[in-house]
Amino acid sequence: MTSRNLEYVDLFAGAGGLSVGLEKAGFDLVHAVEVNEDARETFALNREGWEPEDVTGDIRDINKANISNIVDRESVDLVAGGPPCQGFSEVVSPDGSDDRNHLFTHFINWVDELDPEAALFENVRGIQNTADGKFLDAVRESFDQMGYDVTHRIVTASEFGVPQHRRRLIVLASKKDRHENPFDGFEVNPIREPGVMDGIGDLPELGPGEQKMSYACEPQTVIQRDLRGDSGKVGSHIAAQHTEDMVEMISHIPDGGNRDAIPDEMQPSSGYHNSYSRLKSDEPAVAITSNMSKPSSARCIHPFQHRGLTPREGARLQTFPDEYVFEGGLQAKRQQIGNAVPPYLGETLGYYLKQAVYNEGLTEENKERIYRIRASALTLEEFNQKSSEIGGFAQQATLDFAD
Repeated sequence: MTSRNLEYVDLFAGAGGLSVGLEKAGFDLVHAVEVNEDARETFALNREGWEPEDVTGDIRDINKANISNIVDRESVDLVAGGPPCQGFSEVVSPDGSDDRNHLFTHFINWVDELDPEAALFENVRGIQNTADGKFLDAVRESFDQMGYDVTHRIVTASEFGVPQHRRRLIVLASKKDRHENPFDGFEVNPIREPGVMDGIGDLPELGPGEQKMSYACEPQTVIQRDLRGDSGKVGSHIAAQHTEDMVEMISHIPDGGNRDAIPDEMQPSSGYHNSYSRLKSDEPAVAITSNMSKPSSARCIHPFQHRGLTPREGARLQTFPDEYVFEGGLQAKRQQIGNAVPPYLGETLGYYLKQAVYNEGLTEENKERIYRIRASALTLEEFNQKSSEIGGFAQQATLDFAD
């Protein structure tokens, strides 16, 4: 059983996806930092007792010597987060010159000042290739100078119960000589990968420009039941107002199909190779982005309905609970959702860290949560029938590994 509270700070916290997961896993949030005003409001207002002003704004304005005073602690167990990913994009800055890359120095300052047992750093895969890998080398060297060993791993969100093929880089720094390999065997081994409709199939049907706030049916899958929770209404389930020509164009595209199905006389004259494409109903979605409602910019068309995804559908595919409220306008909500760490991924990371880094046992509640995440794609009937056959947390070294 867990014998102590594990305290952490969340840097570059965004809307709070990583924190949703870590909190669910039993970590105690003591402070957060986020520069975006809408995301800061979202983060605070979804946490009891928090106000937006309780979340520190621009990390660049914080003097290292003041960090302990701001957190009101000399140390914490975990520093978690990840600087904005755009600076690590190989398209935007293949040489690492983007100023946002240097935000990582502030992350390092917080680790150095708060001396945690571990630091968890999440970002896009492109960071591995930024400046021919020299940026990641600098990350490793920075942690080494502070007395940490570093491992990193590419994870695919669908392998952690998330109905989305989102691939991210997870970097874990842990105190030297205390852990042989903290990332060895990080896997929850889902019963099967959840598809798009496993995640959103119980949300009410919408036409372009429509909004509905009432559920149309009962949840059908484990993930639908879990994310709906006790929520009595559907928030942010608002479809973009597409033109009649757009609706006619995408109406020709079948489940999982692409722009090749659009008649020649209606073919769009521009767009990315994956634009004007439907998500496949029984497979995980591609990575959800802030363009989730814009068919001309991404593969984001609903498998059956003639429109892009709503913010709530995007949030479901990221595994945010329905009771989670996103502040700001529609585009601000989409951006917060698209930039977030999937809570299910953050939660499973939390359970793993409790055991591998902090030598804490899992509670029965923890084991039940892992069990449900593993079974997220099952129908409720399948779940009830197979519950005795499904184990809890499974450790299998099946992910890409680098040291």
